Amino acid sequence: MTAMHTTASTIPAATDDRAKRLERVREAAYRIRLNALSMGEVQGQGYIGQALGIADVLAVAYTDQLRHRPDDPHWPDRDRFLLSIGHYAIALYAALAEAGIIPVEELETYGSDDSRLPMSAMASYTPGMEISGGSLGHGLAVATGMALGLRHQGNPARVYNLLSDGELDEGSTWEAAMQAAHHGLDNVTAIVDVNALQADGPTAGVLRTEPVTEKWQAFGWHALRVDGNDIDALVDAFDELRAHTGSPGVLICDTRIGRGVPLLETREKAHFMRVSEHEWQIARDQLAAGHDTEGQTR
Repeated sequence: MTAMHTTASTIPAATDDRAKRLERVREAAYRIRLNALSMGEVQGQGYIGQALGIADVLAVAYTDQLRHRPDDPHWPDRDRFLLSIGHYAIALYAALAEAGIIPVEELETYGSDDSRLPMSAMASYTPGMEISGGSLGHGLAVATGMALGLRHQGNPARVYNLLSDGELDEGSTWEAAMQAAHHGLDNVTAIVDVNALQADGPTAGVLRTEPVTEKWQAFGWHALRVDGNDIDALVDAFDELRAHTGSPGVLICDTRIGRGVPLLETREKAHFMRVSEHEWQIARDQLAAGHDTEGQTR
């Protein structure tokens, strides 16, 4: 596993030099992807496509935005990051390691017996995991209740909820969206990963959710939509949502399954990938080559 090269921030880095902010996030995103590949290799399969796709979003969140203390994951004033989509745990474990909340070496135990890193997220097992994953559609309701409680306590912490475009199929998501808007919970930020794929097929074929941005706006949310693999755009969007007051905010992120690894970007069955033993090193080589090329063009 690749060791973390930076110290996780406990406050948003909005005052930093922008170029340094972006470079720090890019390097973190690369390591999140690399460590996700290594965890995937432990099992030989998994939700690796989603992990590669959402890595940029997680890198911005944990490297640039979240208030947290790596040595105290239960710090009362921490920002809460809720993972609705429990099968994305492989991605969040890599981000938690990047943030220094769990040891990088522990990633090697992913999905193994007695590991603190089960294949589906469990709050009772993993430091920094705020809720357990399972049936989709519960995360935003929990986030809304948390945010309301924090406001009553006078706690300045923010609540972030990462959910999938498939989760927008669930009525409970929209019930929570109404509640958050009704209470004016501007300490809530929903992050929707729109990778256009669900377990049963393309999202548009399972249940059409577009126009997504307009739907959130109609529910009273401050809605932004960006390329979820564009770090510059993500940093600007997170900054805007943090500064916004009066209503909850949602960041709709269009991401690409397998981002950064051409071998996996083109997989036909990409929701749950089975990767041959010899392909893992090819995937790492492609990721490194793309990262080096990107660095040379900056």
